[in-house]
Amino acid sequence: MPPKTQIDTFGAVSLIGLALLLAFNQVVIKVTNDAFQPVFFAGVRSAGAVVCILFWMKWRGLKLALPRAVMPSALLIGVVFSVEFLMLFTALDLTTVSRASVIFYSMPLWMALAAHFFIPGDRLTPRKSLGLVVAFAGVAWAILDRSDGGEASLAGDLCALGAAIGWAATGLLVKATALKTVRPETQLFYQVAISAVVLLAVAPLFGPLIRDPQPIHYAAVLFQIVVVVTFGFIFWLWLMSVYPASGVASFSFLSPVLSVLMGWLLLGEQVGTSILGALALVAVGIVLINRAPKAQVPQNV
Repeated sequence: MPPKTQIDTFGAVSLIGLALLLAFNQVVIKVTNDAFQPVFFAGVRSAGAVVCILFWMKWRGLKLALPRAVMPSALLIGVVFSVEFLMLFTALDLTTVSRASVIFYSMPLWMALAAHFFIPGDRLTPRKSLGLVVAFAGVAWAILDRSDGGEASLAGDLCALGAAIGWAATGLLVKATALKTVRPETQLFYQVAISAVVLLAVAPLFGPLIRDPQPIHYAAVLFQIVVVVTFGFIFWLWLMSVYPASGVASFSFLSPVLSVLMGWLLLGEQVGTSILGALALVAVGIVLINRAPKAQVPQNV
C-alpha cells in the first residue's frame, strides 16, 4: 500500500482494533507477572517472537540481511526496545493497569515533542503546544496524586513514564532514520532479537526468574509471543510505514481508556477521580496534538 497523508477508513478500523488488543495486553502482562519475574518474562517473549518472525519471513520469502548503513540504527532501536519493555513489564508489576496505562499511553505527547525537532514537516503549532501542556498535566496528575489507594507505586509510575518515552523513541527511529527503508518484519526481528539477548542477560539482576506459574500463565506467554508481538507489533510498524506518525499515535489514546475499563472489569482495580481526571487530560491533549488542521477555503476575489 502506498504511503498515505491522512488516516483513512481502513487505517481507522485497524488502529481501533489494535488499541483494543494492546489494552487487553496490559491485563495479560499484569496477570502473567504473578508467574514469572517481569524482565525474564519480557525476554522470553522476545525470544519466542524471534522464532515466530523467522517462520513468517521464511514463508513470505523475506530477507533478514540489512544494508551496512542501516545496521547502527537497527542496533540502537533494539536497545531502546529492550529498555522500553523492561520498564513497562516492571511498571505493571509495581502499579495498577489503570495507572500504568494512563502514563504509558502518553507516548504521543513525547512523540510530538521529538518529531518537532527530528521529523521534517511535523512541527509543533500553537494547538499542538496546547495539547502538549494539557497531556503533560494529565501525566503529572497521575504520577503525583496518591489518593486512589491500591498499588499506587511511584516507582511503578515512573517506570511507565520511561516506557512511554522509550516507545516514542522507537517510533521516532522508525520514521527518522535509515530504518524507514526496511520492511516492518525486518525491523521487528532486530528489535526482538536484540531485546531477547539484553533482557535475558539482565533478568537475574531483578530477582528469582520463576514465581508461581500455572497453565493459564503459559497460555498467556504464548498469546504474548504469537498475537501481541508477532502479529500486533508487525502490524503497528506497517501502519507507521503507511500513515503519518502523529496520526497513528493519536489512536493510542483509546488504549488507556480501554485499559482502565478492563482493569476495573477483569482485575477489580479501583478507579478514582484522579485516574479518570488524568485520563481525560491525556486524551484531550492527544486529540489536540493530532487533530488535522481545518482546510483553508479559497476566497473569491
